[in-house]
Amino acid sequence: MNKLFYITFLALVVSCAKQTPVQPEGQFLSESEMEDSKNRSKDLNNLERAQIEDWINAQNIKYYPMGMNYWINVENLEKRPRKNNGERISYQYHIYDFDRTRLYDVPVENINVEFGHFKELDAVEDAVRYLKKGEEAELLIPSVLAFGTYGDGKKISNDMPLIIKVKVL
Repeated sequence: MNKLFYITFLALVVSCAKQTPVQPEGQFLSESEMEDSKNRSKDLNNLERAQIEDWINAQNIKYYPMGMNYWINVENLEKRPRKNNGERISYQYHIYDFDRTRLYDVPVENINVEFGHFKELDAVEDAVRYLKKGEEAELLIPSVLAFGTYGDGKKISNDMPLIIKVKVL
């Protein structure tokens, strides 16, 4: 009798569990689904930009907007010479949330990588193209330029804007 009760209870629990719809492999989103997704991303980006700007206004550090839609604490960075694809660079960075809590103890480090041939967060790659050897900078990055809708599956949740402290080695 107990065995039948547990099997029935387990079947009931499984049948009540919410199923997450999965996009079938090879199928595309409909036009309306694409439009909904685009509008959601646009609204989220606008909300995050406003929140980051409010956060900046409460800081003692000055941040400057970059053309790529992130902020950096280095004035006139985009007016500097930009490193080209093929040039090599070494750098490291730490990732923080907007409470300034470091998310990982060990920095992300890239040694002697070649622009155009490495995969990096777009904002980080953009910033290190302008920074000089030994220079440090702090980037404020909206989630769309960070780990986006899915996070990193570890400590960075979905739709999470980040602070990144980068240093060119």
